Amino acid sequence: MIMIRINSLDLNTHMMNLKTMIFLLVLTPCIAQGYKPLLDDYNEWHFTYCFFGCSTDRYFTNGDTLVDGLDYKILDGYHFISRTFLLREEPSDRKVYLNFVESTGNTEYLLYNFSLNVGDSIDMRNPITPFPDEAGYYRLDSIIPRPLVDGLDYRHFYLSPTESNTISTTNAIWIEGVGSLSLINAPSGYPDINDVGHLSCFFKNSIPFYSNLDSIDGCEPVIILNNRDFSESLEKVEIPSLIRNDYGQINNAESIRFVDIFDLNGRRIANLENNGQNEIDLNFSAYKSGIYLVVIYDKHFKKRTFKVLVD
Repeated sequence: MIMIRINSLDLNTHMMNLKTMIFLLVLTPCIAQGYKPLLDDYNEWHFTYCFFGCSTDRYFTNGDTLVDGLDYKILDGYHFISRTFLLREEPSDRKVYLNFVESTGNTEYLLYNFSLNVGDSIDMRNPITPFPDEAGYYRLDSIIPRPLVDGLDYRHFYLSPTESNTISTTNAIWIEGVGSLSLINAPSGYPDINDVGHLSCFFKNSIPFYSNLDSIDGCEPVIILNNRDFSESLEKVEIPSLIRNDYGQINNAESIRFVDIFDLNGRRIANLENNGQNEIDLNFSAYKSGIYLVVIYDKHFKKRTFKVLVD
């Protein structure tokens, strides 16, 4: 019989190293940055262009439909009032598609592939836009995390035409969770305020997600969610639509866990926490008069959005 003697100190060190390895393996998926889908339940883009003065147009997803067994959201507003532009997303693949519906048949295009790595290339398509429909191949030059409205970093994708691309000469910028800084159906579109235009604001479920206010004063969402769009626990909450003398109050607030307040520049100006209180005080004394969005969340992070005017 062969007996092996193990030093207790060595054994303890080995066990500690093993536990550390297991902890890191478990922790890594938790701390890795996950993909932020572009499409939410409700999506709204504000698009600004300046020629003789600046104008902002708005388009949004309005309804869902099923085509060939696939779920799509219907684009509406601006150049999309025909409701023949359909968007779908495959979050597992990090890809976004556009289906253009015609009487002769439907055509689906790959708009975005957020799974690209630096150095990868993609054949760009800009269906029904001022840009080339077939824009040629673009190379992903860099991915840089930059903060958006909520203060968190989101990946910005910087792309340029490949050397063999004889069609396009301008660069493109995508933002994970947003899309192109040009039109949503123009992934290679260069965002130029004095030409086709650029994205000014993007809202998810009426909440500001992206903003660029170089040429406008602020953004106000067209879509304000109604009583059917939030948790029943928030149905009885009351917030005055007009607040005078800088102070207001949220009533029937027991089910509220958190409150966010956004200004029309898309900035979150206040964050409140509630621990079962029936009333929550709102203080706008440090801010100028105007329109604000008050977003409330229950304990399950279901949310409801109110628009208030501070006079």
